[in-house]
Amino acid sequence: MDALYTAVATANGREGRAVSSDGHIDLPLAFPAALGGDGRGTNPEQLFAAGYAACFASAMGAIGRQEKIDVKDASVTAEVSIGKDDDGGFALSVIMRVELPDHLQGEPGRALLEKTHAYCPYSKATRGNLPVELVIE
Repeated sequence: MDALYTAVATANGREGRAVSSDGHIDLPLAFPAALGGDGRGTNPEQLFAAGYAACFASAMGAIGRQEKIDVKDASVTAEVSIGKDDDGGFALSVIMRVELPDHLQGEPGRALLEKTHAYCPYSKATRGNLPVELVIE
């Protein structure tokens, strides 16, 4: 792969800070209350959810343009969950909830989501590594 862009960010743990090299991201990090923290900062799951949702929505726009499908009223919400895995560590799972306009309900919307999931860089990175469920709303 020839990189077109490289994002750079530094973090020092779940109870520290995350800072991007350009300074646009400078966030306190904290364990969510559900994991015993005070919840006074963002967490890696939120950051991953935001990035995945944005990437998936952009990929859907690209597929829409290729196929001449109007997706301007669509929106994507990523739900990223963390839990214990069988090895005693932690694992992630994702539900991608995609709101589609009426003309994309049913099979046209399902086909669009499958093509988007095959095209999206985040989906490619997660494929085979963690479960991703696609839900049309």
